[in-house]
Amino acid sequence: MPGEVVVVAVRVRPGASRTRVGGCQQTARGPALVIAVTAPATDGRATEAARRALAQALAVRPAAVALHRGAASRDKLFTVPADAAERVRALRDRPPAPDRPPGRPPPRDLPPQ
Repeated sequence: MPGEVVVVAVRVRPGASRTRVGGCQQTARGPALVIAVTAPATDGRATEAARRALAQALAVRPAAVALHRGAASRDKLFTVPADAAERVRALRDRPPAPDRPPGRPPPRDLPPQ
């Protein structure tokens, strides 16, 4: 039915090298979709970037995604249109993208694995 929404648990990772949506992290409230954003965690900039990234990943208007709870926390609840629920599950269940391009060596300050 039009206008119905579902609540999506999200773990925001601010200050990332690039914006990524996908993967799952267990939180105190259960599994959460991981959204990495380049914006810093100040003045709500990471929250707004996460809202927009989630909307883009779900192919919905940014106005259709709203913060429900967690304005000052990395663990947030967003509401999204109910017809996007299957896409949310698909994003949450896929493995997260690597932090560096494939084939690129690790930084020098880390010991080899």
